[in-house]
Amino acid sequence: MQAVLFDLDGTLIDTAPELAAALNLALQRDALALATPAQVRRWIGDGTRALLGKAYAAAGIPADGIASRVHAAWPAFEYDYAQLCGQHSTLYPGVRRMLERITGAGIAVGLVTNKETEFAHRLLVRHDLNTCFDLLVCGDTLPVRKPDPEPLLHAARQVSVDADRCVYVGDDERDILAARAAGMPSVAALWGYRLDEDDPETWQADVAVDAPQALLHPSAWPRPR
Repeated sequence: MQAVLFDLDGTLIDTAPELAAALNLALQRDALALATPAQVRRWIGDGTRALLGKAYAAAGIPADGIASRVHAAWPAFEYDYAQLCGQHSTLYPGVRRMLERITGAGIAVGLVTNKETEFAHRLLVRHDLNTCFDLLVCGDTLPVRKPDPEPLLHAARQVSVDADRCVYVGDDERDILAARAAGMPSVAALWGYRLDEDDPETWQADVAVDAPQALLHPSAWPRPR
């Protein structure tokens, strides 16, 4: 293993509380029903604009009107979420130590997320993680996002490591699908936003772990293919 790539929301940081707060400010301005924490956790993973669209859909906005609603609401939502980034989110226990152990071993570390660059960067700075990564690939870095494999392949190229010598760690099925399509070993992070009805065994990750602390042990990582 020469490089480890991580998802962000639900894998390194629990961002659901502040995303819910920003979404509900937008819904409140439009006099719509507020989103519950459980709903927000279901919607996270496709980027922030998509998250806002899902909230409008759940509030009853017709499908053909969602894009215009998101466009109109985006400036205020963007401002609100930028202010909230890092204010109500928390690192999952053991994440900082895990990252320190990996970087201390001389392994390249990257972040591959569907979250937009502005928000990802704010989160990393506010949680003092901005110096932990050798590269950052966000939802607006390329024309495609996970589960397309290209963000992972792009990250591997950035650190000059073959995909099969990287490992991708994520809490969502789209993370594992992207890794498998990229020919990259994967770790399913079972501590994240996995829903009750999800069955991680069907994702076909190489390894599944219950907590970041498990990744302190070399034996927990996938073996090279």
